[in-house]
Amino acid sequence: MSTTKTMSTKRNALGRGLSALLENANTDITSNNKLEGEGKVVGAIANIEISKIETNPFQPRTNFEEDALNELSASIKEHGIIQPITVRKLGYDKYQLISGERRFRASQLAGLTSVPAYIRIANDQAMLEMALVENIQRENLDAIEVAISYKRLIDECSLTQEQLSQKVSKQRSTITNYLRLLKLPVEIQLAIRNGDISMGHARALISVENVDLQLDIYNKIVLNDLSVRDVEDLARGVKTEIDAKTSKSSSDKKTTKASLSVEQINAIEDLRAVFNAKVLISKESNGKGKIVIPFKSDNDLKRILDLLDA
Repeated sequence: MSTTKTMSTKRNALGRGLSALLENANTDITSNNKLEGEGKVVGAIANIEISKIETNPFQPRTNFEEDALNELSASIKEHGIIQPITVRKLGYDKYQLISGERRFRASQLAGLTSVPAYIRIANDQAMLEMALVENIQRENLDAIEVAISYKRLIDECSLTQEQLSQKVSKQRSTITNYLRLLKLPVEIQLAIRNGDISMGHARALISVENVDLQLDIYNKIVLNDLSVRDVEDLARGVKTEIDAKTSKSSSDKKTTKASLSVEQINAIEDLRAVFNAKVLISKESNGKGKIVIPFKSDNDLKRILDLLDA
């Protein structure tokens, strides 16, 4: 009883378009036939072997935090899956995820051989819309993943921003702000995904039209731990203490910041994994640059130095 109530409450929190699609009996494969070997009506909850389920190619989430997955896996081992995943049937004993990939992955880690699932039928576009809207509503996506999901809903599902606003129950201005994040340089988008800078920092950077200046302010955020208010001041051209300290050295150099290559961005990820710190690579247009490894304390500095000596 409590499980049914929980699931009903969660479903009501979804966008109206998705809720209507999931509750419409016409979207079920059938309302009469039964799964072979099961006494459950197709469209109700049925246990499906994990080996017969393939992941959803439209899944908007690309990062699954290992610690969070392990915690969910432990919970599933102890309590089972409270909320079933949703799949569509591709053919005989073959299914594809529509939503619930975190639960699916955690179930695999927990050693389960089957999972409870709703079985639905939908064309690819309807499936894409369901996956994107449900993940936006129910998963803790980072800001860039949310922005990508919004963009895909607009581009691939032919939705206007107003229609999207209604589906995800967000103000149109909120959607616009997320979409604008995708215009930021790759390094800054990566910083948002890694949690190096906040959504507030990013929104302030969006108002800066010059890419070189965006990168310059971003570097100052990371190196000097600037607040959102500091960044807003820099974006408006208001001189701050941090800006005053760096403006002279910046004016002495007749070079501009350069964007990092894919290989250099990947190198940042590798260095961060090695040093367990928010390593920063800053490159100028003349090819010169620097690698910065911040530390939090004397002990943290000693740890980094020991790694460098190893």
